[in-house]
Amino acid sequence: MKRAALISTAAVAMAAAAAGSFIVWHPSHHVPAAMEIVTRAAAEDGRATLYYQHPDGRPFYSLTPRTTADGRAFRAVPAGADLNFDDADAPPTPAAASATESNAPRRIKYYRNPMGLADRSPAPKKDSMGMDYIPVYEGDDTDDGSVKLSPGKIQRTGVRSEPAARRVIRTVVRAPGTIQLDERRVSVIAMRAESFVQKIADVTTGSRVIKGQPLMEIYSSAIASASAEYIATINSRTIGSVEQYGRGSRQRLMNFDVPDAAIAAMETTRTVPVTVQWSAPRDGIVLERNAVEGMRAQPGDVLFRVADTSVVWAMIDVAERDLGTIARGQPVTVRARSFPGRTFRGSIAVIYPQVNRDTRTARVRIELQNPDSALLPDMYVDAEIDTGSAAAVLAIPDSAVLDTGTRQAVFIARGEGRFEPRAVKLGSRGDGYVEVREGITEAELVVMSANFLIDAESNLKAALKGFSEAGAPAPADPQSQETSMGARP
Repeated sequence: MKRAALISTAAVAMAAAAAGSFIVWHPSHHVPAAMEIVTRAAAEDGRATLYYQHPDGRPFYSLTPRTTADGRAFRAVPAGADLNFDDADAPPTPAAASATESNAPRRIKYYRNPMGLADRSPAPKKDSMGMDYIPVYEGDDTDDGSVKLSPGKIQRTGVRSEPAARRVIRTVVRAPGTIQLDERRVSVIAMRAESFVQKIADVTTGSRVIKGQPLMEIYSSAIASASAEYIATINSRTIGSVEQYGRGSRQRLMNFDVPDAAIAAMETTRTVPVTVQWSAPRDGIVLERNAVEGMRAQPGDVLFRVADTSVVWAMIDVAERDLGTIARGQPVTVRARSFPGRTFRGSIAVIYPQVNRDTRTARVRIELQNPDSALLPDMYVDAEIDTGSAAAVLAIPDSAVLDTGTRQAVFIARGEGRFEPRAVKLGSRGDGYVEVREGITEAELVVMSANFLIDAESNLKAALKGFSEAGAPAPADPQSQETSMGARP
């Protein structure tokens, strides 16, 4: 039954075509009776209205007045309307409106290959597969390098534009590093003469000490001899009252690195001590204790090592590509992996003048306040260096840039579906924007999405311009090739 109906429908269609008629299919029906055959004479009689279209612009059409399921009337389409089913719901352009009013069709400039090949013809023709060449009208093809898209294609592909504006771009350089002690805040206690450790205070590695706190008592024959000489000098009735005579003996004790407190005690008691008390040279933490009671210490032996950890260094390894953006004094935020959510703030103090040839990084030193000693030596940290400038610069979204690696370009929206490619020179990046130093001006509309579609259209246009009007191949025009900044589709 269905086969018979289809055969009947085909016969009716062939008869209508032979009689110079056309067929309109109603999608809402499912039987051959839903097809209406209208002769050209009938269409000419109703020239004021060519057909009726769904009020919402949906692809439903009728030759006679009709209503939708909810009672709304179909929209009448006049005979001079632009028959563009892709953009049926879009308002006509000014050029189309003027053409409708004058009822004069636009002049066809040439015909291009329907498959997008670089071939065009001044007259209608078909390609090797029997497809008709597509007409290109005057005004659709310009020589200024711009690309034109229909309103329907712009809406379907989601082409969006944003004006170029001045913004403050904050660029953050992220790099890992470790905590190190401040070299200027480390002290060692070493003997300058042969000595014996008589007694050690209750101090161990890791203990916190303050400046002047006793650490140990030592006996040294050299120090005892120098002390006796100094006491004899200051106790002498002849020269004791002359300061310059005792200056040399006192200097000898200082050369042995005898603490000032021990020398002051000798001057007060006017006696030679058997042992000399050694005290902490600064506030800090005992990093190393090598002294043992009764041991013999040779000149140069380090007995204690004390470090002040109230200020530490963060040694950051910055990638070679980021060295041009950092400078001394820039603020830095440091986060320790041991303390999630806590930040330490400092600034760049030193940029070391050497690049590691294995890791291609340079070392940067950041000074951090560490009053509670939370940051420990060799602790891993992550640093964020704020390299942005407080001055506003002309910027556009990152997504607007087409980058080939050697050149960068953007598309400028000129209105009425036209887009102009423009080469630009870029600067710093950050927060999803990129600085434009040359190529565009403030407030120009820059395409920020679907620009690869426009780039594909530009590629096709550049290829067509590379051939003559007759379709013969010719060398490509360099200026035409520069309109495309991306890969060919």
